[in-house]
Amino acid sequence: MDQYSLTTLRNGVRISSVSMPHMKSVSVGFWAAIGGRHETPAQSGIAHFIEHLLFKGTKRRNARQISEAVEGLGGYLNAFTTEDHTCYYAKAGAQHLPKLCDVLADMYLCSELAPAEIDRERDVIREEILMYRDHPAQHAQELLTETMWPGHALGRPLTGSVDTIASLQEPHFREFLGRHYNGRTTIVTVAGNVSHERAVETLAPTLSQLPRGRRPRFSRVPVYNEGTRVALHKQETEQTQLAMGFHAFGRGDKRRFALKLLSVILGENMSSRLFQKLREQHGYCYNVSSSMVTLEDTGAIHISAGLDHSKLKKAFIMILRELKLICHRKPSKGELKKAQDYTIGQTLMGLESTTNQMMWMGESLLGYGKILNPEEIEKQICAVTAEEIQAVACHCLHHSRLGVAIVGPGDDVDEVRGWCSSNA
Repeated sequence: MDQYSLTTLRNGVRISSVSMPHMKSVSVGFWAAIGGRHETPAQSGIAHFIEHLLFKGTKRRNARQISEAVEGLGGYLNAFTTEDHTCYYAKAGAQHLPKLCDVLADMYLCSELAPAEIDRERDVIREEILMYRDHPAQHAQELLTETMWPGHALGRPLTGSVDTIASLQEPHFREFLGRHYNGRTTIVTVAGNVSHERAVETLAPTLSQLPRGRRPRFSRVPVYNEGTRVALHKQETEQTQLAMGFHAFGRGDKRRFALKLLSVILGENMSSRLFQKLREQHGYCYNVSSSMVTLEDTGAIHISAGLDHSKLKKAFIMILRELKLICHRKPSKGELKKAQDYTIGQTLMGLESTTNQMMWMGESLLGYGKILNPEEIEKQICAVTAEEIQAVACHCLHHSRLGVAIVGPGDDVDEVRGWCSSNA
């Protein structure tokens, strides 16, 4: 097993690393335990906006110098924002660890937030929002999110809206950054051909400057039990995009391993039930897939497909029947074993990458307060029974937990609800 190390500074910053001496690269991630669910309605999109702004200049570097400092080493620099965290990360040759840490720390601690850059990036994010609306599959996912979590922060797009990002000004960013980017919310993960001692020695002097601060609070998810929720967006598209979601449970629930295997069995690869049924047997779509979302207090299992509108009803009903089938008949021993082997194989192959190891540590610490042992996760997956998968399916795949979003040229809400009720 790879040996993970963790050091906590006096101000609460956690520095984690894994030494991969066989690799020539190193990946570094700066994580802030702050994301879209920590925003008020008026702040919607601010966490993602700040992610953009941290690339736009510090007292030492302008935007071009930030990117050149890493890309000039043959490396890359990127970031992303989720519902509950934001990550800034870079990768280059292991000998460049000090430079990567210096650039990321400069961005993280010393962003200028210049008004001119704020205004310029506001236009960029506005175009990003409009771009997603022009991508029916992405738009369907955003509609599904809104449908799954109505009236809650989780139901708002991470990019915010055109109106909210227009209202955000320099003081809002400084207040949000000062409040939430602190020692207790900050994690740095390092994976590659470096020792833990070198990582801490490189990072500690700068990161010790962060105030200890407080962990952010968020509104917990209420119980949604009003039945199937449907959102339709009529648009003249070549394909109709279908997105379905079922409420599940949080990341601390032991049933999450069974839920993961359920998702694999349903649609995470080409040998899955939905792919074989809808594409291989009936030719209804080019692709159909499933995935899962796990947050602290809630989760979901998603199913999505792009298909000809004339086949929407048949495909929709076929999906519901497959979901009902797994509730009434547990997976076979062979199907369970294949799903377990696939899940374990994908995890272990992924951890051969320094970037994925860096992500594993960050997501573990943010979600569980410790670095998950891959060998222990493998044991948990192997321990799942077919009966447990069936029980999770019966619990989650119920019409009272269902949200549906469709982007395409026709149909109406009542008709789609009828499809659901007739196959309940």
